[in-house]
Amino acid sequence: MKIAVAAEADRAEPRVGATPETVKKMIGLGAEVAVQPGAGIKSGILDADYTAAGATVSADALRGADVVLKVRRPEAAELPDYQKGALVIAIMDPYGNDAALKAMADAGVTAFAMELMPRITRAQSMDVLSSQANLAGYRAVIDASAEYGRAFPMMMTAAGTVPAARVFIMGVGVAGLQAIATARRLGAVVTATDVRPATKEQVESLGAKFLAVEDEEFKNAQTAGGYAKEMSKEYQAKQAALVAEHLKKQDVVITTALIPGRPAPRLVTKEMVASMKPGSVLVDLAIERGGNVEGARAGEVAEVGGVKIVGFTNVAGRLAASASGLYAKNLLTFLEILVDKKDKKLAVNWDDEIVKAVALTRDGAVVHPSFMPKSAA
Repeated sequence: MKIAVAAEADRAEPRVGATPETVKKMIGLGAEVAVQPGAGIKSGILDADYTAAGATVSADALRGADVVLKVRRPEAAELPDYQKGALVIAIMDPYGNDAALKAMADAGVTAFAMELMPRITRAQSMDVLSSQANLAGYRAVIDASAEYGRAFPMMMTAAGTVPAARVFIMGVGVAGLQAIATARRLGAVVTATDVRPATKEQVESLGAKFLAVEDEEFKNAQTAGGYAKEMSKEYQAKQAALVAEHLKKQDVVITTALIPGRPAPRLVTKEMVASMKPGSVLVDLAIERGGNVEGARAGEVAEVGGVKIVGFTNVAGRLAASASGLYAKNLLTFLEILVDKKDKKLAVNWDDEIVKAVALTRDGAVVHPSFMPKSAA
């Protein structure tokens, strides 16, 4: 069993799919591990570190590999280097990328999309969305503090008092909760909102105040899988009015709202941005799906009327070493359910609910029900 750790073709991606720690554990599973040169350098991992852990560093790492570990979906130009039937484990971004899925199917690789991991107890340690969103929420607050021209905590000095920053978190998933905790640690006064009623208690447990229109629709605004439902136009209007008034008094706003497979919902309009005080900062964590904030620009800090809108992409990747460490452990834990530990060889159980949930392509076809071509479905 050969496992290859691929270097990312996208030069803007600093993360890597394995660390020396996970390499040692993969070798313990009976695997031969090969790493492409420079794969971990942007995460602070030298080729020598992989070699010391027992891996081989080689430009031919992909040749004959039974498993390939990546961060992002392989590009079409990479696929000829993959062995037919190889298991490719990565964040596949399958929504709206039918041509890329077909390319992987045509190449004969078996693709697993880690972001489709089911929300069940057994899969928690494999949940890449949570591990990466946790870091993104932290980094969003750090980025906001860097752009904000004042201190976050209240400071009482002989020269006068510096008031605490007012921080508003929109969307209280994993990223939002970490943003709340981080802003509170920095001494800010924090409020937060979400359409899921279960989040109110979580927000308050972190010392923040919850803000929402709490009507009947709000009480039923969560899917069985724990995701937010799309709200009615009427509810959105009521919530927008409440938020619009609240935003006028905020110094920092962080938006995190995403609905799987859909464009990011627009939470902050240009009118809301215009109502904020000069020097205020908005951080849009949903920019890669179109953004929650009108006027946000991917990869940039836009300035509108003295208000900064931070639209950095791949925010977890801005903490590459930490992000790679967590991501590599997510991959290792998933890999462990694909391996027969007694015989030390691959033994994929295609009836396993986790495997079925994340399998995108197999035997030359797209097999995930949500992404199969309509004719096949």
